[in-house]
Amino acid sequence: MKIAVLGGDGFCGWPTVLHLSDQGHEIHIIDNLSRRWIDTELGVQSLTPMDSIQERCRIWKQETGKELHFHLLDLAREYERLRGWLSDHRPDAIIHFAEQRAAPYSMKSDRHKIYTVNNNVNATHNLLTAMVETGIDAHLVHLGTMGVYGYSSVGAPIPEGYLDIEIDTPDGKKAQEILYPTRPGSVYHMTKSLDQILFQFYAQNDGLRITDLHQGIVWGTHTEQTRRHEQLINRFDYDGDYGTVLNRFLIQAAIGYPLTVHGTGGQTRAFIHLQDSVRCIELALADAPRAGERVRIFNQMTETHRVRDLAELVAKMTGTEIAWLPNPRKEAAENDLVVENAQFLALGLNPTTLQEGLLDEVVEVARKYAHRIDRKRVPAVSAWTKDIAKRVETDPEGKRLKSAS
Repeated sequence: MKIAVLGGDGFCGWPTVLHLSDQGHEIHIIDNLSRRWIDTELGVQSLTPMDSIQERCRIWKQETGKELHFHLLDLAREYERLRGWLSDHRPDAIIHFAEQRAAPYSMKSDRHKIYTVNNNVNATHNLLTAMVETGIDAHLVHLGTMGVYGYSSVGAPIPEGYLDIEIDTPDGKKAQEILYPTRPGSVYHMTKSLDQILFQFYAQNDGLRITDLHQGIVWGTHTEQTRRHEQLINRFDYDGDYGTVLNRFLIQAAIGYPLTVHGTGGQTRAFIHLQDSVRCIELALADAPRAGERVRIFNQMTETHRVRDLAELVAKMTGTEIAWLPNPRKEAAENDLVVENAQFLALGLNPTTLQEGLLDEVVEVARKYAHRIDRKRVPAVSAWTKDIAKRVETDPEGKRLKSAS
């Protein structure tokens, strides 16, 4: 297949690009490289050293003989170029990663909130409109998030996208299927909830074939393909805005930094290993809906864990202390999370679960590149409200200069 990977330079996009290219697909990366500019804005860098996207593509061809095509294009701002590209290249499938992906970054300030909405929602809507206008019959696979469901305890497993309900009518109860009600916990999660509505409209109005993957938190460093050459290594975020919780714990352990648990640590989250994430994309591509079918929704996760349990696991494994800090997020102190994920299991996914060997792998990568870590960037300091910001802890190590008076 000819596959366009939007956001193919990113944390999930790059390993997906390599995985699908390795299978023999013709891969076109479309990216505006905004994630690299955000690194510059935040004054932080990937733990792992990243070459330019052009150099990464060159190394992949050197190692495999397979060519990756890169196109510099801003989906949210360059609609005419996007429509022209789709008209000229007419891909068989489109994988949409091209959204600002960090909840803390989306809550940093009013400017970051506006940027996240403008970038994410415009990118998705521009893509859908361009697909309709060009008349291409591409299967769109979108990487969403489990966060659209929210993290409240409902006492029942969260279904894969849809909820069966009964409505009282004058003629009695009638069954109806609706999208599972969203309860976004950040501006970022809100944009993913808006994506759902856009997908529903364009699927029913224009017959677009769409799969929406509600993904859990990704952990891990390598896939089979990124191991092939040092310069193919994936980006790895450790900072308080972009670093995901388990990866951050493992990095903190590797450099002797306290494991930062916010609130009670009773937040339950869904997780998936990076290798499983790219495998799920492959499975979703092979199971495309037909034109006129409802949007196909998968819960892309393999297990759930409480944050404090993960911290205690890493602390026991590495001997690192735990720092219990005020929570910068506005969320329940404790929640349960039970999630259905039968569709991917039925398609043949053999889940990778939390294994000590893989946890050790992350720690070893962190130790190898520990000299690249700026310890000041480790704390999570982006607060959800101005009141919460007053109690955010910015110095978990207690190294702030203190007055002698």
